Amino acid sequence: MQCVICKQGKTHPGQVTVTLTQGESTIIVKQVPAEVCENCGEYYLSEGVTAKLLDQARKDLESGAEVEITRFAS
Repeated sequence: MQCVICKQGKTHPGQVTVTLTQGESTIIVKQVPAEVCENCGEYYLSEGVTAKLLDQARKDLESGAEVEITRFAS
C-alpha cells in the first residue's frame, strides 16, 4: 500500500517498536508486526495486531507496571 503520510513510499511487512502511555505508565512493546513505509518509516498495524497489542498492554498495566519493556506475544 502507498503511505498516507509521505505519499512517496510503499509499505512492506516488518517489525516496529510501539510505545504506549496511560497516566503515569509507559509500555514499550518490541517486535510488533506492521506494514512499514520504505520512505518515512511510518507504520500501520492490522486490526488483529492492534487488538493483541492493547490486550497485552492492559495486562501489563493491571500488574501495576509503571514502565514495562516487552516483546510482542504473537
